[in-house]
Amino acid sequence: MSDAFVVCANLSFSWPDDIPVFQDLSFTLGEGRTGLVAPNGAGKTTLLRLIAGGLRPTGGTVSVEGVLGYLPQDLPLTGDLIVAEVLGVAPVIDALHAIESGDAGEEHFTTVGNDWDIEERTRAQLDRLGLEDVSLAGRLHTLSGGQVVSLGLAAQLLRRPDVLLLDEPTNNLDLDARRRLYGALEDWTGCLLVVSHDRALLDRMDRIAELDRSEVHFHGGNFTSYEEAVRSAREVAERNVRNAEQEVKREKRELQQARERAERRSGNASRNLKSAGLPKIVAGAMKRSAQESAGRSNTMHSARVGEARARLDEAGRALRDEQRIVLELPGTNVPAGRVLFEGERMRVCHGQRAVFAGDGVNLTVQGPERIALTGPNGAGKSTLLRLISGDLEPDGGQFRRAGGRVAYLSQRLDLLDLDRTVAENLAAFAPGMPQAERMNLLARFLFRGPGVHLPVGVLSGGERLRATLACVLFAEPAPQLLLLDEPTNNLDLVSVGQLESALAAYQGAFVAVSHDERFLTEINVGRRLRLAEGRLLEA
Repeated sequence: MSDAFVVCANLSFSWPDDIPVFQDLSFTLGEGRTGLVAPNGAGKTTLLRLIAGGLRPTGGTVSVEGVLGYLPQDLPLTGDLIVAEVLGVAPVIDALHAIESGDAGEEHFTTVGNDWDIEERTRAQLDRLGLEDVSLAGRLHTLSGGQVVSLGLAAQLLRRPDVLLLDEPTNNLDLDARRRLYGALEDWTGCLLVVSHDRALLDRMDRIAELDRSEVHFHGGNFTSYEEAVRSAREVAERNVRNAEQEVKREKRELQQARERAERRSGNASRNLKSAGLPKIVAGAMKRSAQESAGRSNTMHSARVGEARARLDEAGRALRDEQRIVLELPGTNVPAGRVLFEGERMRVCHGQRAVFAGDGVNLTVQGPERIALTGPNGAGKSTLLRLISGDLEPDGGQFRRAGGRVAYLSQRLDLLDLDRTVAENLAAFAPGMPQAERMNLLARFLFRGPGVHLPVGVLSGGERLRATLACVLFAEPAPQLLLLDEPTNNLDLVSVGQLESALAAYQGAFVAVSHDERFLTEINVGRRLRLAEGRLLEA
């Protein structure tokens, strides 16, 4: 095995409509854990698909040495598959069972190879990822979204890959499942490349790779040290820009002063020459000498202005051009103690299964409370948000909602019309908003120019979340209660910071479902609820 596991040489890729993603991208990856970061739409997922062979480059080459494992963001799995098939061990297990039942066919031994311990190894891997209760013969449709993601990771780890690519592996995992994933990657000895917005996961990386246009910049250390380096570099760049701007102003001022001095000298010289009565040939020579001196001074000062502008341009290029969404949430003031929602003994049934235990759950939300709702995958957190919003009616119990609007951001991002453009969707949510104001709002959410006229159905996950945020948060009238179901799942890290700042300043009430502890800390939640085993308790 060489030191380089992945080599990208002059890699270029464009979509069929000739929109370029990369141009002459070159880098190598060796042993260790690397976190790949970049804004939404920069091409992180595309790069992983190119390395995995799911896409073909339009130029350059990608080479991978060793066995490759790839866990995509959206697993292409059907609910009829059994767990052993998803894990890729079904043929080996079937061959083992055939041998154990007395069938000594050569094909069975060939299938088993050296994997005589496959069932024990598979079971150990499932247990390590918190899938103790998952049967190898179980059907995929019986598992939660988080369990499916953990199962996909187990499938890749069982292959014992030399190179492992993970695309947003913690998006649908609860806190316990995330911690198990962190543990599974702690002793990784091969080449690991992770695309993630999970800062806790990125803080477990050996290095951070930043994808910037057609370059990859590597930073030694974890994400926290990367953030500190970026912050320091930005402060230096901003200081250099300020200094360069002052230098340009100073040189322009000196140029103007030099021109004014030259004009004064020229005027004085003309008057003195006339009064001195010098011959015309002598006076002309002296005048030409003064003009040449003024010209040299003007050329020198103009050159210094040009040099100062060049230094300003260089300083500006070093300053990061970060595409940030600008979030200013509607300033809804909710009086303290005003009851926005009150539910007693609320019950919901999925078929014959009761989501909540006993007589159901009780919940009161008052303004301007900031509530974090946590709990394991499948506990019913999204169901509870749908009850609060009115999207779902309970099968039993009582509830009361205040008159103010409730804004609900679903984890499924299914509120927008996929066939309508971003601008058309916002117009439907906020018909009273003037068109110019809608365009300005969409620009703050990074939809500019042709981007506002794209159908929502062609947007990436992060772009669709931004469009949904704009429509939900700025629909009319302004919301008094926000319900946010995993709002950071598809946002890049810069935009997560913007969302944190906006929620921290929001004056209404909100209930946020999230497994991102740092996010919950940053938005200053004052009340924590945990839903587990059908019971809603103060955490």
